[in-house]
Amino acid sequence: MAILDVNHFGFRFVILFFNCMLTFGSYFCFDMPSVLQDQFTEHNNCTNGTEDYEIGNETYHCNNCTDCLGMTPDNYNLLYAIYAWTNAVVVIGAGFLIDKVGNRVGVFLFSSLCVLGSCVFAVGCMMKGTSAMLPLMLVGRLIFGSGNGSLTIVQNKITAFWFRNKELAMAFGITLCFSRAGSVLNFFFTESFSQVYGLNWTLWAGAMLCGLGFASAIILSFLDIHGVKQLGDDAAIKSESKKLKFTHIRHFSLAFWLVVLSIMFFYNGVFPFVADASKFIQYKYGFDDKTSSYIAGAVYDVSLVLSPFLGAFIDIVGKRGYLASFCALMTIPVFGILAFSNVYPAVATVWLGITYSVAAASMWPTIPLVVAQATVGTAMGLTTSVQMIGIGISNLIVGQILGKSQHLEKEEGLKRWKYVMIFLLANVLACVATTVALSINDKRTNGILNISKVEKTQRALQEEETITTTDEKYDSDHEDDPLLPSRKRHTVN
Repeated sequence: MAILDVNHFGFRFVILFFNCMLTFGSYFCFDMPSVLQDQFTEHNNCTNGTEDYEIGNETYHCNNCTDCLGMTPDNYNLLYAIYAWTNAVVVIGAGFLIDKVGNRVGVFLFSSLCVLGSCVFAVGCMMKGTSAMLPLMLVGRLIFGSGNGSLTIVQNKITAFWFRNKELAMAFGITLCFSRAGSVLNFFFTESFSQVYGLNWTLWAGAMLCGLGFASAIILSFLDIHGVKQLGDDAAIKSESKKLKFTHIRHFSLAFWLVVLSIMFFYNGVFPFVADASKFIQYKYGFDDKTSSYIAGAVYDVSLVLSPFLGAFIDIVGKRGYLASFCALMTIPVFGILAFSNVYPAVATVWLGITYSVAAASMWPTIPLVVAQATVGTAMGLTTSVQMIGIGISNLIVGQILGKSQHLEKEEGLKRWKYVMIFLLANVLACVATTVALSINDKRTNGILNISKVEKTQRALQEEETITTTDEKYDSDHEDDPLLPSRKRHTVN
C-alpha cells in the first residue's frame, strides 16, 4: 500500500492517529473522580427511612446513596495529588528510559500500567466500607499515574520525531484534541452511565477504555518500526541512545527551564480547578450534578474543538513566546469572575478553555525546539515532573483550604472557595512573569520561538550558506548538546 511508504504524505498521519489513541481512554479515566465527586465524597446518611434529620441548628435532607464512598475532601483531593506526585517521580526516569531503550518498549510498558492501575482502582471501589478501600484506590491511582504520565511522554516524543520541522504544533494540537475527547466524553456520559449501571461498573468501563490504548500501542509499535527502517535511521537512533547520559541535562538551556516553569504555573491553575469545578459550580450556583459537570467540562470541550486549528495557526505564525504570555494574561479574569461575581459560570469555563487551548498549543510544542532530538524524552519527562509537582502541591493546598468539614455554613463555604480561586489566580500571575522572561531571553539569544515559519526557513537557508563542516555543527541557537544528530538526517516528505 502506498500509504505505508514512509515518503507518502499520509504515513505520518496514520502514525499520528494511533499515537493519539494511546491516551484517549486514560484521559477519560483520569477525570472520572471529578464527574463522580458527589458519589466519592457523600455517604448514605439515611438512618430512619427517608426522613430529614438535624445536626445542631441545621436540617439536612436524607441522602439514600447506596454507591457513595464517604470520602473526606482531603481524601478525595488525595486521589489527584497522588497521581501528580507519582508522575513527578516516575516521569523523570521514564523520559530517560524512553530515550535509552526506544519508543516501542515505552508504549507497551506504560499503556499496560494504565490498564493495571485503572483495574486496581475499580477493585478498590468494590471494597467500599472496608479499611482496604482507600489504600487500594490510592495504589490504583499511583500505578495509573506511573503509566499515563509516562505514556504521554512517549506520545510526545513520537510526535516530535515524525513532525519535527513540519506540522509540529498542529500534530501536538491533534494529539491534545484526542486526549481531551476522552475527557469531554467523560464529562458528558459518565454521570448518566453511573446512574444506570452504578459506580463499580462505571469504573470498570473506564478500565476497558484504557485497554483501547494498549491495542493502539501494538499497532503503533509496528508502524514506527516499519517507518524508521525505511528512513534508515534505526542505526543512528540506537547509536545516539547509547551515548545518552542523564547528566546531559546540564546542557539544557535557560529557554527550556523557562518553558518548564511557564507550563507548571499555568497548569497549576487549570487542573486543580477542573478537579473541583463540578462541586464548586454546584455549591455556589445551585445547579444539579449533571449540569455542573457539563459546565465544568466546557474547559475540555473548547480545547477539543480549537486545539488542531490553533496548532496549524501557530506552525505558520510562530510567536510562541508572545502567545504564551497573551493566554496567561487573558486567563487572569477567569478566576476573578469565579471568585468575585455571580456571572453564569459557563462564561468562565469556556473562557478558560480558550486560553488553555492556546497555552497547550504554544508551550508544549516548544520543547522539541529548544532541546536536541536525542533528549526529547528526557526533556519531556523533566517538564512533566515539574508540572506534576506543582499540580500535586496545588491539589493539597486546595484540599486544605476547603477543609474537612462536610457541613459548613453557606457563607463560610463560599469564602473558602473564593480563597481557592485567589490561589489559582496567583499561579496564573506567576505564569505571566515566566512567559515574559521567556520572550526576553529568546530575543536576547536570537532564538527561534518568536519567529514565523517563513522567517525560520530564511534563517535556516542563511545558516546553510555559512556552514563549512557539518560534522562540527551543533544547534547553537538554543542548545549546547553533544547528542545532536547530523544535519544529514533523513526527513519525511
